[in-house]
Amino acid sequence: MKRVLIASPVRQKPAILKEFLWSLACLKTTGLLVEYAFIDDHEEDNGLLRAFAAGRDGIRIFPGRGTQQTYHCDENTHHWREDLIWKVAGYKNYFLQLAREEGFDYLFLVDSDLVLHPETLVHLVGLKKDIVSEVYWTRWEADLPPLPQVWIADQYRLYPLERGEAPDEKEIVRRQNEFLEMLRRPGTYKVGGLGACTLISRKAIQLGVSFSEIYNLGLIGEDRHFCVRAAALGLELYADTHYPPYHIYRESELAGLEEYKQRNFPAEAKTDFGGGGRIVPRGKHPPARQGSSITLAMLVRNEAGRYLERVLEHAAQYIDRAVILDDASEDDTREVCKKALRGVPMTLVSNRESAFANEIVLRKQLWELAAGTNPHWILILDADEIFEERATKELRLLAGNPEVDVYYFRLYDMWDDKHYREDEYWRAHHYYRPFMARYLPGFPYRWQEIPLHCGRFPENITELRGAKSTLRVKHLGWMKPADRLAKYYRYKKLDPEGRYGIMAQYLSILDPKPNLVAWEE
Repeated sequence: MKRVLIASPVRQKPAILKEFLWSLACLKTTGLLVEYAFIDDHEEDNGLLRAFAAGRDGIRIFPGRGTQQTYHCDENTHHWREDLIWKVAGYKNYFLQLAREEGFDYLFLVDSDLVLHPETLVHLVGLKKDIVSEVYWTRWEADLPPLPQVWIADQYRLYPLERGEAPDEKEIVRRQNEFLEMLRRPGTYKVGGLGACTLISRKAIQLGVSFSEIYNLGLIGEDRHFCVRAAALGLELYADTHYPPYHIYRESELAGLEEYKQRNFPAEAKTDFGGGGRIVPRGKHPPARQGSSITLAMLVRNEAGRYLERVLEHAAQYIDRAVILDDASEDDTREVCKKALRGVPMTLVSNRESAFANEIVLRKQLWELAAGTNPHWILILDADEIFEERATKELRLLAGNPEVDVYYFRLYDMWDDKHYREDEYWRAHHYYRPFMARYLPGFPYRWQEIPLHCGRFPENITELRGAKSTLRVKHLGWMKPADRLAKYYRYKKLDPEGRYGIMAQYLSILDPKPNLVAWEE
């Protein structure tokens, strides 16, 4: 399945924004894994983005910046200033960065004054183009005829022109009409400029497409600079005309929306936004801020029926949000996560194929997903690790200390509910290891690049200000004989020569008479 990030910078009148979000809720996503990212640039929260996020996974709402600038829209046209254009360009570049870092197959950039046809996304992905926009028609000024948001070249040239050619006005009109007539027929056509409803492939993102200003180019608008840069990178631009959106360019155009809905939406189309998601508190955008909220990051695979539900229900008492990376589970792990963390804002991402044999890939992926939520603190627990009871109060106190960036805890390998193991090779609880770190966006995080036992955090967090805590962590994953046997075979398979761990410890897993010590709260 293809992963798609639908993204939009939002500064919109409530009546228009409501219709845009309604159409997102009605989008067909068959065969796709869809997440959403919004930048809320309103001066005051109107609640609509939060309503859309309620009860849904995979939704991020980031705060805007510099909301004092006035963007004026009236019944004639929209009045854009240079500073506003490049602020929006920065927002769109942030979405490109997010899609690149999190490995999305496509980024779908959509303006928040569009009502999308429900077939739009599935159709555009199916075209397998690197950059393609769905065409809509707009009266850019009240007394102009409707024109498309795609063009052939330059600022907004709607007719083909060879270099050095100087056609007369009659010929220009003929060519322009020919281009416009082509766009009125269902099809997919190569163009020179586009925007506002654009699907961008991973290939294009990795090549370096950007909305940043090209300093020696006089064209107005970030979309022009995006299109010129894309062409310079060897990418082609396409316009599709099968499922035109409805553009609410003016509030007066809301009156024509009902007819569009009746023509294009099934009678049972949703009438509200439904359910959850993740709200990133207002502050500096986009990097993370200092603060005391705790984001749980957890890697899971086939954990249903084991310890996951118990671990998450306990964690829900002290965390503010959760990021779960599901490594292609084949059981009900996802449902367990949703049930145990009901009421906790959560990002739940599933890999199509397991990377279980290469731990570093998963650890880095989880870290990047958590970092993308703009966290204060990242707490990383495995699905079989749980803090002792007093953590529900003390972890929040630790997170409130501005003098510490990393907290270290002791991990106890529980051999049953009341005993932990302690002998020559089972002394993890004698050492402190990092479980919770403040996210610092300017820090050059570096990983230990090995496939097993690579560590749950970047290895150089030890350079940050650290402190030891007396809070203890129980490792439940050794409590059942079946668990121990499975881990024994896993380590023997992944590390048959003991290159990344200790062979003698692997062999000791099956010791029939280990030394056990009673756990005391």
